[in-house]
This record gives sequence, structure tokens and C-alpha cells, in this order.
Amino acid sequence: MVRGGSYIRSKKGKKSQWGARERAGMSFLIVIAFFAVFGLIILTEVLMMDERSRNPAANVRHINVNNRFAESVPDYEEIKDDYFDETGIFVREGNKIGVKDLLKDAKDQQHRNNIIHTNNVPAGNDQQNSAAGGGSGGVNMAMIPWGQMLPTKIEKSLPGFPDTRPTDGSWQFVNGTRYKFFVFSAFYDGRDGRMVRVIGATKTRGPEKVWCRLWYPMDANHTKFTSATIMARVKVIRENWNLKYSAVFVLCPLRIAYLEVPYAVSIVSKLRSPPGNVLLVRNTDWDPDFANRTAHEIPNKIGICVKPLHFDYDQALHLLEFIELNAILGVSHFTLYNHTLGPKAACILEHYMNDSATITNLINNASFSSSSSSGGGGSGSNGTTNPNSDNNINNNFIHNKSSLRPKVTIDLLPWNLRMRSQKEIRTEGLFASLNDCLYRSMYRYSHVALVDLDEFIIPHHNDTLTELISWLSKRVNNRNTGAYSFQNAFFYLQFADDSLMYEEKSSSPSLRAALITQRKTRRRAKLHPQKQRSKYICKPEAVVEAGNHFVWEFCPGKGSLNVPADAAILHHYRVCEFGGDDCIKSPSVLDRTAHKYAKRAIDSIGTVYDYLKDKCNLPDIPPPPTKPQPPRKKVLKIRTTSNNGTSIQEMVKNSRAT
Repeated sequence: MVRGGSYIRSKKGKKSQWGARERAGMSFLIVIAFFAVFGLIILTEVLMMDERSRNPAANVRHINVNNRFAESVPDYEEIKDDYFDETGIFVREGNKIGVKDLLKDAKDQQHRNNIIHTNNVPAGNDQQNSAAGGGSGGVNMAMIPWGQMLPTKIEKSLPGFPDTRPTDGSWQFVNGTRYKFFVFSAFYDGRDGRMVRVIGATKTRGPEKVWCRLWYPMDANHTKFTSATIMARVKVIRENWNLKYSAVFVLCPLRIAYLEVPYAVSIVSKLRSPPGNVLLVRNTDWDPDFANRTAHEIPNKIGICVKPLHFDYDQALHLLEFIELNAILGVSHFTLYNHTLGPKAACILEHYMNDSATITNLINNASFSSSSSSGGGGSGSNGTTNPNSDNNINNNFIHNKSSLRPKVTIDLLPWNLRMRSQKEIRTEGLFASLNDCLYRSMYRYSHVALVDLDEFIIPHHNDTLTELISWLSKRVNNRNTGAYSFQNAFFYLQFADDSLMYEEKSSSPSLRAALITQRKTRRRAKLHPQKQRSKYICKPEAVVEAGNHFVWEFCPGKGSLNVPADAAILHHYRVCEFGGDDCIKSPSVLDRTAHKYAKRAIDSIGTVYDYLKDKCNLPDIPPPPTKPQPPRKKVLKIRTTSNNGTSIQEMVKNSRAT
């Protein structure tokens, strides 16, 4: 047994020793395989580097053409094989253009039509020579990177100006793309490099490559055009919620010094196909909005941008409250987008657009009549400015020429974007509308507010937003401020109505009780931090890319100022954001700041409502709510007889006798 036991232990030891040698051998083989693979990778990389050094056209993504973006074909790595031929030129239709054709056409490129060229090109200008297709040192630039023009020979072979008038502010398609690609408007942007900036919508990831065809009129009647075609860049606007499609900028840089600002632009995918869109370029010297204005003079006015109106929006009274209260706050222009509008709201906006002077005169006349009948400030006005006092319903606002309500103008643009909201693109493509409004307001208004219809920026120490901005600029360094950000405060609609709505101190108690800013005065005590639900007022010329709650990109040297909550906040009137009624359990405070505008708001809204009631078939304003009765105390009823008819008193008496 002992021998047997020794034999067994010896056998097990041999097996264990053999397993260790096997594992060591396998480890050695793994290390050898690793170094072999690593060596193959290094060898392949060396060979590819050598190939790129012999073929500069293959290195198209690293060509620097002295531009701040420093990239020639960005963001299209996924589909580059569909778009580049062996010369590196973007020709999707398979029209091959050789290097010889480019070099042959280089000199002719510098002598284009005088409508496009404003200056002769110096012979020694290396940058312009290289942009034309050659270089001073004999460098062959056998590709057309982003921002460079097609040679004249190719340009002349492209389709001419389509038989249509340029559009501004309507969605047009880009033909020939594999995915949806639409463009809406075009603006000249000369702030940091000259370019035409087109507002569009297309695929979020790997958007398709497109060209900018710039159109220049050859006669005063704009009946004949010559063109210049340059490689475009598609820049996806950052708020897209990872949906398939996104709002985008299509950038058409005017790099070449002698290339003028075009009259119109077409975005095309296939060069040989007729353009499916022609967009009028705005913010130019010939823009009709700047016809009678001194250069670089921006009016001290405030505009408002509102995202597309959808779901057949038809809240007539609330729409009037939004327009008129913002007019009292100093807003002079509204830019709206019509996705789907109801008949009453559409009728109201139509009268503001076509009959604004009449509405303004009616409001001012009603204000003077109210002022004279109430002796200026009205009875009960004690000159205080406490916003939480009902005395502000007859506040000491004195009507005079300086307090006349200015004329309000409205632009209502069609918004027929053929993309499914929330499934293909975020909320009817609102980020395209916000940035379109930003550039549409540029140089026309000193400031523009980006808010929704259920939001109002209400100042505490000032009467208007213009005064608020001026007041802030005196307290902080305003030179670098490009936007003013306001914290969000939820005035939940589930909160109880203000108790003052039940006191008939107003001349129009029904109307006042129907106005949301007068009825809802209880708000959530805790404000949202900046950049969460916040909204802002910006200087359009200081902003490159606008977001919903904050500015995504400023011009160099500009930034945002967080406005203190005691100076102004954003009043946001909405239902509980997560559904149900649990929001009313949150700590809340009473905030009657908006009541300081009560009299003016009631006068102006009531005047317009009466004027448009029959014209727009508006309903009667409901009567004011009745004050809720306090709950009645429950009285405990004591039964006076027993089941057999004997009185309780007799039963008690008999029990005592017993």
C-alpha cells in the first residue's frame, strides 16, 4: 500500500509538472503572435504613408487651404467612396475630370465674368492661384476642397438659372440626395470670414455632400444670371436629440477675394441636374430692409422668436395676451412659423400683419380715454410699486406721448417641413426656426428674445425689457455680453387661482380673470438653474448658433450674462411637466409681479378682442369665477328615538330609576 501510495503521488506530480510546461508554451506562442500582428500593422502603416507621399490627391482630408476651419471635406467619411473619383473631385454623376483639364483651365479661372470678379488677381498671389487650381511653385492641387470654385470650363457646362423666382422663408428640396434634404432660407454672414449661411434640415449622421451654386444677375431686371459653384459644408446644429434628421447650416464660404456676395443661391447634390431650389440671399447691401438705413446702424428695438405653431394652435385670447403684454414690455416685432394654425388664431395674426396701424390707434385711443376718465393713475393708486399689492391694477402709469404703444409688426412664415415630428426630427424642426429667426432679425433689431407662447420675461425693478437691459448694462461690463439668460419659474396651472380674481375691483373682471398672467400668481419656490429651462435675450450679431435654452456658439469675445433672479425671471405657465397633479405639492410662493401690468394689459387686450370679435368669430369671454364657499362644518346628528319608538330621554330616565 505504501508503495502504491508513493506510486500514485508520483504520477500526480508528473501530471502537474506537464501541465505547467504546457501553459508556459502556450503563453510564449501568444506573445509571439502578438508581436507578429503588431509588426504587420507597423509595416502596413509605413507602406500607406509611402503611398500617400507619392500620391498627394489621396490625402484629400488633410489639405489646408488657409481657412479657419482647416478641413476640406469634413464629416463625410462614411460615404466618401460615393462622391470622389480618382482626382479627388466631387462629381457624383461619374463625370471624370482630369488633372490636365484643371491645369489648362487655371489661367481662365482668374478672368471670370466681371460680375463675379471685382478686382484683378495679382500674379504673385499664391493663395488665389492655388484656389484656381495651380500654385506659384507648380503644386498640382488636383481636387476641389471645401470652399473652392469649379473651373470655368465645368461651370459653363452646368444647367443655367431655373425658370423660377428666388424664395425666402419656405422649405425647398435638394434634389438627387439619398435621404431627405431641405433648405429654408439663406443669409450673408460677413462677421468672421465671408460666407453664405443656409438654414436647412437633413440627416444627422453622415449628411450628404452638396454644392452651393451662387447666382449673380447680369441685368438690372434680374432676368439673366451667371453662376459660380463652390464646395459646401454641412454643419449639424447641436440640439438634435439623436434623431435621424436635424436642423443644419449649409455653409458656402466666399474665400476668393474677388468673389462677390451673390444675389441668390441653390444647394445641389448633382451638378448636372437642374437645381430644385433657389434661395434669395438676405442681409446684403441690396436687402430691402436696409434700403433707407445708415451703414452699421441697428435700431434699438426688441424682437421675439417663437418656435413653429403646431397642433392646430387656436387659443385666441392667450395669443392676444402674448402679443399685447410683450408689446407693453417693449417688444416691437414677432417672428412666428405656421406649421398648423386654427382659424381664430390665423385670423388674429392676419389682422396684425395687414391692419397693425388701425389696431395700434385703437389701443392708444382707448388708453387715453381710460387715463382721462380715471384721472391719470385711476382711483386707489397710492404711487407704490409693490407687485404683490392689488393697488397695481390701477397703477400710476400715466398715459402721454412717450408711453404710446408702438406699432407691432408680425412675420408669419409657412413651415411645411416634410419630416415627422419627434420621430424623424425634434418638435417640427424648431432649431431650424430659431436660427432662421436669429439671422432674420440680425441688424434689424438690437436684441431678440427666444421664448415660447407660454413664457414671459418679467422684470422686477424696471417696466420694460429695454429698460432692464439698459439698467443691467450700467451695473456690469456690457461690452462682451452677447446674451442675457433668465432663470425659469414654473407657474403651474394646477395651482389655485389668485384670490384677487374674486374681487370685482377691475373695470373688466371677466377679462382679467381670463388672463393667465393675472389669474396664476403662485409659482414653484425653487427656480431652475441656468441653462435648464432658462430662456434668453441676445444680440443677434453676437451669436453664431442659437439653442432653445441657451446660446450654443457666440462670436469670438462674446458670452452670456446670467441675470440675477431679483432683477427678472422667466414666468412659465404650464401644467405639471411629468403629468398628474403632484407638482402642486412642491413648495411654492405667491408672485404677483405681473399684476403691475394689469391695467394696461386689460385695456389693450380688451380693445383688440372687441375689435376682432366679429371679424374672427371669437367667443364671448366667460364670466368671472365666483368665490368658492368655505367648506361647511359637518354637524353630528344624534338620534332622538330608539328602534321601538321610545325616546332616548325616557330610556335614560328609566335606566337611572333602575
